[in-house]
Amino acid sequence: MLSPPTPPPADANMDDDELMDDLLAQLDSKDDSVKHESAAVLNEMQIDKVADQLESAPKKDSKARYKARQARKAAALAETYAPTDAEADARLEREAKEEEEQIKTTCDELGLMIHEITPDGHCLFSAVADQLALLNIIPSSQATYATCRKAAADYIHSHPDDFIPFLPSDHGEDAAGATEAGLMNRDQFERYCATMRDTAIWGGEPEVVALSQAYNVPIHVVQGGKPPVVVHDPANGQSGASDPKRIVYISYHRRLYGLGEHYNSLRPKTLVNSLKSVFQ
Repeated sequence: MLSPPTPPPADANMDDDELMDDLLAQLDSKDDSVKHESAAVLNEMQIDKVADQLESAPKKDSKARYKARQARKAAALAETYAPTDAEADARLEREAKEEEEQIKTTCDELGLMIHEITPDGHCLFSAVADQLALLNIIPSSQATYATCRKAAADYIHSHPDDFIPFLPSDHGEDAAGATEAGLMNRDQFERYCATMRDTAIWGGEPEVVALSQAYNVPIHVVQGGKPPVVVHDPANGQSGASDPKRIVYISYHRRLYGLGEHYNSLRPKTLVNSLKSVFQ
């Protein structure tokens, strides 16, 4: 299941949450000059490094995950609106290439290749659906993001005690400028599940865990950085080693597309799949 919450590293915390909220609001302004000024401040804060630190923390509580999402959103928007900086562009291109190479190396070691998934809010669910069809866990006709969205949302909804501590609440510690801890209430939880089931909102770690449990299949997430593979095992290691022929493999990309987060499906590296990837 999800890791128990512990505070994020001290050096990854924002010094001023209100400033972050103000800067994010300014990035949504209709005034381009305001957008550029806010982006410049965020870049000076090295917001991309803050996001990396928060995301790489081994154990995160709900507030830390909220901060990580806010920091990643701020970094992506700042890159969009900041004036062109050749050095910054080169750095981002280098980081994206490094991530791509790390993921490819791990895929080569596992005998896998990337099967591209459409970069939209459904990518996690589409990637898992593709894998479930390959494993004959669900029929190809049902291998859609809608099927997996419903499975994840239904599982979360039926196991509130397992997920509520790890979901962002509208009040308490996850709210902008909050100073007190708080969990989702029942109405917020109902909205979260309905939104995850019925809209194109991005899925994340809670949904990966839910899908692993719902389909009773390990999900291995290949990523850049450490660890190279994050394992979500529905048995929590209690039933011994997983059957290598019954594992869902997906890749998680932070920098592949403009908004950062994206999931792809990882198929076995065979001649047929290699030819398919060429002619996609």
